[in-house]
Amino acid sequence: MQIKERVAITGRPGVGKTTLIERVIESLPLSAGGIVGKEILVCGHRVGFSLIDVATGQEGILAHIHQRIGPQIGKYTVNLDTLHRLAIPAIYSAIQSKDLVIIDEFAPMELVSIDFIPAVEAALASDKPLIIATHATLDHPLVHRIRQELKLFRVKLSNRDRLVAEVCDYLSGR
Repeated sequence: MQIKERVAITGRPGVGKTTLIERVIESLPLSAGGIVGKEILVCGHRVGFSLIDVATGQEGILAHIHQRIGPQIGKYTVNLDTLHRLAIPAIYSAIQSKDLVIIDEFAPMELVSIDFIPAVEAALASDKPLIIATHATLDHPLVHRIRQELKLFRVKLSNRDRLVAEVCDYLSGR
């Protein structure tokens, strides 16, 4: 199966962007690489976010309320080490060796690293199929470019289940 399309996924926090991306990865017969983000919950309360390397399963804390060192975004302190040692290398590795590049997500926490934007730009410049999730309200020139150049899917509670098939069909050229 040859896939050359690229998609952007957007929606409100907690609506299911990451779950949609994971279900698309499971549904397509492709090797995927890059990153997905997850909430860190304690007793049902969000205390941070982790990033997972799609290809290796390696996980690191992106931001946490108890993180002591790093830039502050809202109540969370960002762990730059996770961005530099896990996220950015995972994106470049996916560009080099995988069939599908995943970037979940391009949001304010990731933007605290000056090296994250070049990794996203490299994914956009490559000929690889790409799924990139963007923060719904992020006002950034690269997000504007992503929303203009890629097929945009807006995830809502009412459409998130059917979007799996729609995104797979689009990526497959159907």
